[in-house]
Amino acid sequence: MARRRKRKSRRRQEGRRILEHVPQYSIDSGEEKPVTAARRFIQTEGILPPALLLVKRNEHTTDRYFWAEKGLFGAQYVEENHFLFPSLRTLEPPLGQEVLAIAGR
Repeated sequence: MARRRKRKSRRRQEGRRILEHVPQYSIDSGEEKPVTAARRFIQTEGILPPALLLVKRNEHTTDRYFWAEKGLFGAQYVEENHFLFPSLRTLEPPLGQEVLAIAGR
């Protein structure tokens, strides 16, 4: 029996594209929980929002967090709801510019 592919959400893909332009920091959680390690890293380094933190939990798992003015969020939530974050609105390409790029091909 053929296996169906999972449908990719356009809204989430757009959010992922926007998050590519945000500064990223990779850290290791060590003995702490990943979210605690991320919060401690933000505080010690004085990181200003917006930022994406990749926290390595173990050799196979990496948790992704988004540091915004409102606090720390899971990156998947931010990808799906990027329009709720004012700091990401400045990174979005204008709608007219995208249409022109397609028309120019």
